[in-house]
Amino acid sequence: MTATLESAPTRERRRITLRPGGWFVWAAVIFFLLVVAGVVFAVLVDSFATNWFGGWLPAGWTTHWYGATWHEFALADVLLVTLEVAAAVVVISLLIGVPAAYALARRTFWGKRAVLVVFLLPILIPPFTYGVPLATVLYKFHLAGTLAGVILANLVPAVPFVILVMTPFIEQIDPKIESAARMCGAGTGPLFLRVLGPLLIPGMLASAVLILVRTVGMFELTFLTAGPDSQTLVVALYYSVSAAGIRAQQEVDAMAVIYTGSMLALLIIALRFVNPTQLVTRVGD
Repeated sequence: MTATLESAPTRERRRITLRPGGWFVWAAVIFFLLVVAGVVFAVLVDSFATNWFGGWLPAGWTTHWYGATWHEFALADVLLVTLEVAAAVVVISLLIGVPAAYALARRTFWGKRAVLVVFLLPILIPPFTYGVPLATVLYKFHLAGTLAGVILANLVPAVPFVILVMTPFIEQIDPKIESAARMCGAGTGPLFLRVLGPLLIPGMLASAVLILVRTVGMFELTFLTAGPDSQTLVVALYYSVSAAGIRAQQEVDAMAVIYTGSMLALLIIALRFVNPTQLVTRVGD
């Protein structure tokens, strides 16, 4: 009897794994991973190749293309601008988004759902949809092409993102804690800094890391508003690809590897602090 009970689940698992649908799904997943791995491998190998016109591997290896790319595209300045834009967007988004999220979490007013929908629009709508009129406004006020213009453009989706992430975190905090602090004489400033601040650090950290990754990878809004001295890494990569006919392909591949490596490092850091499944669940609650 025990053998029968133990063998039934085993037979069921075998029937599931042998279904044609299951094999098709696994074949599709494996094919997709092989294609992605092949593209990444080709770009990575070509960035170290002296020349690669045929065969599985290049004729020779060199790191010359990374040095040439670093100097030709002034990547030191580009990376500095990228960090300045990302850091400014993160700080300003938190300064605006956290108090706004607190108001939405603690106050009930007419039209609250409509306000939440408005905050969702810059995240759900493709950036080019509102990026063109936004860039037009920034050009009108002579802000486009400057570092301030790029920061303002990236704040449009960043602030709502912080609000949507922080609102569930604030709602989980018992309002009685705030009432007790006020009864003990705490004002608004000390209440936020000493009582709510330590409790909000996990949510603020998650928001900051996600906004950092999002801003570094934001192409559309940055491309529409950036100038020669305010290009981020992703925009510089686009210009290197669009002008690939006048330079070696290996330089473009080297820059793509630098960008991919920086994004991968940011993603690893983000996953150290943020669980995407929990984040989606909290926002959806």
